[in-house]
Amino acid sequence: MSVKRILVIAGSDSSGGAGLEADQKVIAAHGCYAMTATTALTAQNTLGVSDIHHTPPPFLQKQIDACIEDIGVDVVKTGMLASADAVSVVADAFRRHSIRTSVVDPVMVSTSGSQLLPGEAVDTLIKQLLPLTTVLTPNLPEAELLLKTAGISFMDPENVDDISIIAKQLQQLGPKYVLLKGGHLPLTKGRLVSKGEADQDVVLNVLYGEGETTLMETPYQKSRNTHGTGCSLASAIACNIASGMSIVNAVKKANLYIEAGIKTSKGLGKGNGPINHFHSTYTLPFAPGGFIEYLLDREDVQDPWRQYTHHEFVSRMADGTLPVENFKHYLIQDYLFLIHFARANALASYKSKSMADIGRSAQQVLHLQEEIKLHIEFCKDYGLSPEDIERREEDQACTAYTRYVLDIGQSEDWLALQIALLPCLIGYGIIAHRLFNDPQTLRENSKYWKWIETYVADDYCDAMRIGRDLIETHAAKQSTTRIDELAKIFIHATNMERGFWDMGLRAGSQG
Repeated sequence: MSVKRILVIAGSDSSGGAGLEADQKVIAAHGCYAMTATTALTAQNTLGVSDIHHTPPPFLQKQIDACIEDIGVDVVKTGMLASADAVSVVADAFRRHSIRTSVVDPVMVSTSGSQLLPGEAVDTLIKQLLPLTTVLTPNLPEAELLLKTAGISFMDPENVDDISIIAKQLQQLGPKYVLLKGGHLPLTKGRLVSKGEADQDVVLNVLYGEGETTLMETPYQKSRNTHGTGCSLASAIACNIASGMSIVNAVKKANLYIEAGIKTSKGLGKGNGPINHFHSTYTLPFAPGGFIEYLLDREDVQDPWRQYTHHEFVSRMADGTLPVENFKHYLIQDYLFLIHFARANALASYKSKSMADIGRSAQQVLHLQEEIKLHIEFCKDYGLSPEDIERREEDQACTAYTRYVLDIGQSEDWLALQIALLPCLIGYGIIAHRLFNDPQTLRENSKYWKWIETYVADDYCDAMRIGRDLIETHAAKQSTTRIDELAKIFIHATNMERGFWDMGLRAGSQG
């Protein structure tokens, strides 16, 4: 495979946390080749910028031409362009060299709120560069400055819809895609703009392009080590696009890269330190804490996973057309399944070698004990007594699935057993959250709304989190070969989950 070439046109950061220095670290971490054209030199550190020395625009042009005419380029990423003349030089280079793919980080406003790019340069950026841009990555202050300069009125955002509208307004200025970064605007659990530190829950990045809005949430991290996150995010997007990813996937992967970079940062300097750019420079194809996300994104997983999570049984629960007898049969078999699921978690505790893992698996068993009690109460709403449930014969689909999981637990290691349990652990939560948030899902007079609410409840979400955290910790210690083996176990277990829904559809007459 040929090396992917990224040309970065930006300013230098003498302390290494942002600007060209951060860009080159990101590009190296992604296995791409970095070239640079320096727009300005800065004297700065984690405490701030003390001076800036601008590169003469003719010399900037020579740097750009020297790189492209010899080595060539797959994606251009721009950062601080410093002046109107520099913006014009870059836009002209885009046209002369027929640059097809670019990521423009409009570095215009400092963290303290100071405007770094003169008004004339902002106007030039809008008129000359944005119409040539593939992905524009402003934060909220930069977005507001762009719209204000362009004479477009906007409202201060209060919720997700307001933020999405601003992204759409920015896209009207010319870029194919706009990624409106949410680091300056954390949201609450209710997805409203936070009014203070106490209720900050998530960071929302909004990607808009080709008529589609994609919302990307990451947990809010209270960290002072965020120096250079904008530069690093844009460079990660550029690398992912150069590697052949779609724009949406390129941005998603870049978000996860930055999230892990903040989480694993080392706290350099006395002020706002840099992120850890090299958290993923090892053989595994995912960042620390990103195994499950990687698993669900694998091509060999996506089709089985969609068949499971978007099954007809699920869809008919959502619209209320699922016959009650089918659901009753499913409830009975699900009770029998939960018994074996508890056995499997007890086996996981036995196979663990640390008290922390033993304790977490034991917690899962205790959670299942409570879930089974709730399940019995839930069944009563459908006229099913404990005696009705316990005397029912186990369906072959239930037997096949549960014995497969227990066989994995007996014949393989602790992590393999956790992976066999994973489709059930996270799948129900993912399905329920999708149906819960879908306005088309029947709520009033629905026989199945209570089931949906059960799997979005805090206690179930807590159980999911415990299980996910446990797996993520151990997945990072595996070899690439073992990761592929675990993926096969996950796929097989996912197909078994789909078979459980199939059973519910075809066996209602037995209820």
